Amino acid sequence: MRQRRPQVWEVRVALGPDPVSGLTRYRSLTVHGDREVAQAARERWAAKAELIRSAGRSRPGITVAVLLQEWLGAEHEWRPSTVSGYRSVAGFLTKDPLGRRRVVDLTPSMLTAARTAWRSQGWPEPTIWARVRVLRSSVGWAYAQRIVDLHPLDGMRGPPQTNVRLHAPVGDIRAILQCAQRSAADARAAAGNDRWGAAELHRAEQQLLLARLAADSGARRGELAALQLGDLDGDILTIARGTSNEMVGPTKTGRIRRLTLGATTAALWRSTVSHWHERADSQGRFGPWLFSWQADHTTRLSTSCLAHWFAQLCADAGHPEVTLHRLRHTVATTLVSQGNILQAQYRLGHRDASTTLRIYSHVMPLTDADAASTFDRLYEL
Repeated sequence: MRQRRPQVWEVRVALGPDPVSGLTRYRSLTVHGDREVAQAARERWAAKAELIRSAGRSRPGITVAVLLQEWLGAEHEWRPSTVSGYRSVAGFLTKDPLGRRRVVDLTPSMLTAARTAWRSQGWPEPTIWARVRVLRSSVGWAYAQRIVDLHPLDGMRGPPQTNVRLHAPVGDIRAILQCAQRSAADARAAAGNDRWGAAELHRAEQQLLLARLAADSGARRGELAALQLGDLDGDILTIARGTSNEMVGPTKTGRIRRLTLGATTAALWRSTVSHWHERADSQGRFGPWLFSWQADHTTRLSTSCLAHWFAQLCADAGHPEVTLHRLRHTVATTLVSQGNILQAQYRLGHRDASTTLRIYSHVMPLTDADAASTFDRLYEL
């Protein structure tokens, strides 16, 4: 640890030898604060570096709890929401009786018994299978890193396929859009010079634009929350960002896609943003976020708040069972049912068409009518 300048320190930790060159790898980090802050950071990173260094040594006696901590401390290309979810699951497993067992002693039957016990305690099925996936991933990582010499869960079957993705009926979406239009019109008529009326109008307009965009684009909730005012060029919407655990970064697949919006949706975007800009002119700066609780749109609306606004709109429309993500399923099922699989893949941002087929194959149109007619004529008596 050394001081670079007042209140700025450099902490350098060794991560162990490089597997190719054999040279020691170092990580240099900058700390802002006094010496005590820098020393605390050094101790914290040194402990984490020891976990990384020890990952290269075979240790058949390592327990599940220790392995989970090392697995979390290693370098992974995980999204922030993934890290948060894994930490929560690992925290439970560390305290569970499974956490005290040696990794090499794990068996598929042992995990089956654990699933039965968790189910009897009232845990939902998705939570149970999330724990199984974390265990399998961490054990697989330990085997790849040669921490253990065998993979005790190799060949174990994964969770069952999820049920059919429930889309929102088109009639329900129309009702929600009509309710959003009425709410925006009522808020516009009732808006006066008071601050409360302006805030209600601003919110109602955003709810209408949100519902229209979600129903048109099929974008993910995090992608909608990360939209900026400049992302629309004519009728072309560029989706280049997404949120993960309320942190803005690349999309889920890391790819940028450009979608053509319907003329009504694009016109609504432009007119609504124009109204916002006019009302915020006296306040100076405007933007860059599309959805914001502030009139100047300088602060992004959180993803959870965006979903809450939409849920309230659906409740007002009499369809509280509809969620923001179900509109994405409606876009997919509509396109796939028409045979437009590649369009559905691109609009939803799936990495490849196999993902789209695996999830939405149940709505594909039946195209074997000619074959049925052939056999019907062939066996006609």
